[in-house]
Amino acid sequence: MTIVDQLNRTIQIMHIPKRIVSLVPSQTELLCDLGLEPSLVGITKFCVHPKHLLSNKQVVGGTKQVHFDKIKALQPDIILCNKEENTQEMIEVLETIAPVHISDIYTLEDCLELIHMYGNLFTVEDKAGKLVATIKQERLKFQEDIKGLAPLKTVYFIWKHPWMVAANHTFINNLMQEALFENLFQNLERYPEIDLDKDIDGQVEVIMLSTEPFPFKDSHVTDMKNKFPQAKVLLVDGELFSWYGSRLAKSFEYFKALRFESLKG
Repeated sequence: MTIVDQLNRTIQIMHIPKRIVSLVPSQTELLCDLGLEPSLVGITKFCVHPKHLLSNKQVVGGTKQVHFDKIKALQPDIILCNKEENTQEMIEVLETIAPVHISDIYTLEDCLELIHMYGNLFTVEDKAGKLVATIKQERLKFQEDIKGLAPLKTVYFIWKHPWMVAANHTFINNLMQEALFENLFQNLERYPEIDLDKDIDGQVEVIMLSTEPFPFKDSHVTDMKNKFPQAKVLLVDGELFSWYGSRLAKSFEYFKALRFESLKG
């Protein structure tokens, strides 16, 4: 059987994969929500949803470094990767072990496409279709709820030492646009370093400090409020802004809460 991944790579598989290694946390969660947890044989140490997985499945490493011998010993039928989260060097070795399917996610539409791809690949089309329908329904409901609200000039921090933000050509930026948080750094690419004293102007209305990958906490919120008193500073759930897949079904209700929190004095 021939399948095509999101990089338009053609992959040959002999049968419907029954032994899956997932090297992307959000895709691991998606597989479980599609009813494929029994087929998961290998995951990363960052695959924390569902919480019990880390004690039930073989952990083969992280997203940038893995134990190839452990993966080979699992005899996977397929290995699931992501262009951004996994390295090209890793993928070249993994392809000698089993077929590798690579996702490439920058927009909500990319996410919905991936869900359908997994539905077809693992013959769970009905569950995939229902999940896509739920996400679309939540999106429409959110759009109705925020109708008439103006975009808010926003900075989304992902790191400290150095300060780094989410900019254009990222999934986070796409979800910010969905939620009418206008990215102050949308003219820059990917995850640039910025100068806190020079690059944020007085027009910024919302500053978001993400809980991942840097673990921002309430103390950082206090520090940022002191530096930018004119802005609403929010500690935000990084998973709901950056995990694609089934978690998106929860994102829009969260975005709604953030939008109205941002309007408070």
